[in-house]
Amino acid sequence: MYSKKSMKEISVVIPVYNSESCVRKLTEQLAEALRNFDYEQIMVNDCSRDKSWEKICSVVNDNFPVKAVNLRKNSGQDNAIFAGLLQAEGSYVVIMDDDLQHSPYDIPKLYEAVKKGYDVCYADFPRKKQKVWKNMGSWLNGKTAEIIINKPSGIYLSPFKIIKSDVVKLMLESANLFPYIDGLIFQVTKNIIQIPVEHHKRDSGTSNYTFHKSVQVFNKLLFGFSILPLKISSILGFFSSLIGFILAVYYLVEHFIEKSTVEGWTTIVLLILILGGLILLSLGVIGEYIGRMYLTLNNNLRFSVSDIRISESLRRKEKNE
Repeated sequence: MYSKKSMKEISVVIPVYNSESCVRKLTEQLAEALRNFDYEQIMVNDCSRDKSWEKICSVVNDNFPVKAVNLRKNSGQDNAIFAGLLQAEGSYVVIMDDDLQHSPYDIPKLYEAVKKGYDVCYADFPRKKQKVWKNMGSWLNGKTAEIIINKPSGIYLSPFKIIKSDVVKLMLESANLFPYIDGLIFQVTKNIIQIPVEHHKRDSGTSNYTFHKSVQVFNKLLFGFSILPLKISSILGFFSSLIGFILAVYYLVEHFIEKSTVEGWTTIVLLILILGGLILLSLGVIGEYIGRMYLTLNNNLRFSVSDIRISESLRRKEKNE
């Protein structure tokens, strides 16, 4: 559970998936970058298929200030972050990726910025060292967020950010079975700033962020924080009915006044396909909402934790406090 008393100044939450080669280097860089802070590092292994969990356990055993959380099955990045936030005890919580594209040495900059009276500070990357389609996906999600959660157009929804603990506490009260961290942030506060930092190349391996995962993020934003898809379906249905009514009047007038008959199956088939497609689209949108409500009311788990390990150095600090 989330601690009522913040025992650390900074908690760093890192979802880990298939990043065995980055774990130790990331941990060592965090130790160097935050040597002047009372901090804890929380690494959540999202059921990696490589030896990430073993590497995480090794840094725990080497007495870095690390909490290690192991999930029984892959639950997705946002759920892994949620699991880490539940363990965070810092006055400020940093969320960052595991591949060293986010530099630990930029955390003090984010910390100093958020301390100026803000609830959240995002890292803005003027140049992103990633594939073009990922930049396009980020742009699309950003534009959608402007409509859905009223995100200011100048704010980039970076996965690298720092959040005040009281905002985190409110985020954790969400019962949403499909959490979207940035959506939860904007539900709680608009007191947000961003600062420019460098976006680095991935330390090793290939990105785990696929096109499918990008679509999942888009769906979480679209269906988890608004009823806009339902409104769009209603509008499409209304205009389809209106067009159908106008065409019916037109053909009736033609038939009785001009004594003409509309011929050709092409028109009928096209209308059936278009109207049928709109009906199925509307049913799909409604089904998405109903399915999410069913899973939530059925108390389905966001994630399942199999093991939590805490380094001896952290245990000693907690006893002293």
